[in-house]
This record gives sequence, structure tokens and C-alpha cells, in this order.
Amino acid sequence: MKLYAQTIAQTLPDWATVVTQSADLFEIEIKDEHPIFQSLLEELETEIEPGTFGVKAEELCSRLGFDLSNPHLHQLLEKAQVLISEIAVHPDYKQLLDLGYSPDLNIADASTALTYLLLELDRNQQPCG
Repeated sequence: MKLYAQTIAQTLPDWATVVTQSADLFEIEIKDEHPIFQSLLEELETEIEPGTFGVKAEELCSRLGFDLSNPHLHQLLEKAQVLISEIAVHPDYKQLLDLGYSPDLNIADASTALTYLLLELDRNQQPCG
């Protein structure tokens, strides 16, 4: 299991490992079969709705000392645009194109889809009237 957090505890349990870290995000891999982790899940398990039991991510992360990342959609779309731009100029991608790679949808289509989504998001966030 993977969790994404903005902050993490100074020391992680042995069943949790930081996979990647950037300025504003930690990717944590959880060994979810580990007995201590399973014990923690059992301890935190609650009835979420009648007949449905589970663990709320906020409670688990709070217990672990993590601050869950929940970036705004606008931020995610901007990051995705940057990544798509980097893919478009990446030598490995260009090599695939030179070798005949021609998908039905391409990098430009993906970028356009994100642009449309950003425009719709902006349009829906403007005050009416």
C-alpha cells in the first residue's frame, strides 16, 4: 500500500519506507501484511456505515504522524501539464516516435485534455452574475 503525505514523523516504523520525496510530498510504501501494521488496523477499525467496517485514512495517518496530502485539483493539473511537457521532449519518447510509435491519442491530446479541464475548473469557480 502507498500513502502520500506532506509531512511525516521523524522516525518511521520498520514496516513503512519513504519511496520518494520532493519539496512538498512524501511517497510512503507500507508493508500492509506486517503483523504490527495489521494490529494497528484492527485497533483503528470502526463501523463507517451500518455493516461496513474499515479504517479512515485520516485516523491512520494521524496515528502514524503523517499529514495527508490532498492538493487542489488546479495544482494537480498544473503539475500534470509540466510532466506532459517533459515527456514530449524526452529523448526516450522521441526515440519511440522515430521507431514508429503512433498511438490513437498522443501527448498533445493529453495536454489539450488537461487544458480543457483547467478551463472548465476556472469557469466553474468564477462567481455567477
